Order: sequence, then C-alpha cells, then structure tokens
Amino acid sequence: MKVPISVTVNGVTYQHEVEPRLLLVYYLRDVLGLTGTHIGCDTTSCGTCTVLMDGLAVKSCTVLAAQADGAEIVTVEGLAQDGTLHPIQEAFWEEHGLQCGFCTPGMMLTALQILERHPDPTDEQIRHGLEGNLCRCTGYQHIVNAITSAARKLREQHLPAIPRRAAAPVTGGAKEGD
Repeated sequence: MKVPISVTVNGVTYQHEVEPRLLLVYYLRDVLGLTGTHIGCDTTSCGTCTVLMDGLAVKSCTVLAAQADGAEIVTVEGLAQDGTLHPIQEAFWEEHGLQCGFCTPGMMLTALQILERHPDPTDEQIRHGLEGNLCRCTGYQHIVNAITSAARKLREQHLPAIPRRAAAPVTGGAKEGD
C-alpha cells in the first residue's frame, strides 16, 4: 500500500504516492530525477547523500521519503539560482575543494548548515561540522578553505547560507514508478 506525500524540493512542491520503505535518496534520484544527490555507503557513514531537510543536514540514505512528507528539501541542484553559482559552489571551485567530486554535493550542503550556525566559522567549527562526511581524494584542508571563503562571500553579499526560494506550483501527482 502506497502512501501519499507532498514534498517541496528546491522550491517546487511535488505530490506522489510512494512505497512506505522508499528512502529519500531514491525518491530524489529515481522519482524526481535529481541525481546530484549521490548514493555512497547506504549506512550514513560517508555523507555523500546529505541534503537539507527543513534547514538541517540529513543523510537521505536513512530518511524515508514518507518521513519527508511536508518538508522542504534543498539538494545541490537547488543551490545555483538564475545561472549564478551559490557562493559555496564558487568557493569549492576557487579553493580546489574537490577532486573527483563524488562527495562534493554532500560536503557543500553540510557546509551550508555549518555556515547557517556559524557565519564566521573557525577551522575547528568547520572540521567538527564536517564529521560524518568523508572525502577520499582531495584532503580536507581545501574543503575547509572553501567553506571559509564561502563564509566571507556570504557576509560580503549579505546572503543567507541556505538559499530561500518562493513557493512554486505543485507538480507531480503520479505514483512512484509511473
């Protein structure tokens, strides 16, 4: 028996009927086609599937889509607006905060939660905030540099860390797998 859900993702509200055991990461990737959220370990160990749910970084491999009913979700696809990269995306590019890029979406979304809580974070606050997100190739110093750079850009541009979007029309209405 499927359950109805209504979820706002990157400012667009979707309504679907989903299998009760469907994980949020599979809903985002397979139902909505938002493949920027990567599947890594499926056990919350790596953080590559991190998204923002109601402003909190969550590992979407351990959240059921049904649990996200009524929530606002931000994925990496929701960061750039009107063709302009979000300051965290610019900073990862400029500070070489990525190599293969597999962990990058989860790192950037976790970074936004850090910056929401600490607009001028110390390296220690950044490193503590990134615990639970693994990078296997670039090393963490470039990621810390990127987050520090993004913090400076956000302050200079008087922007909130987490992008805010106006409500958009409801889309979807199909059953999962339709």
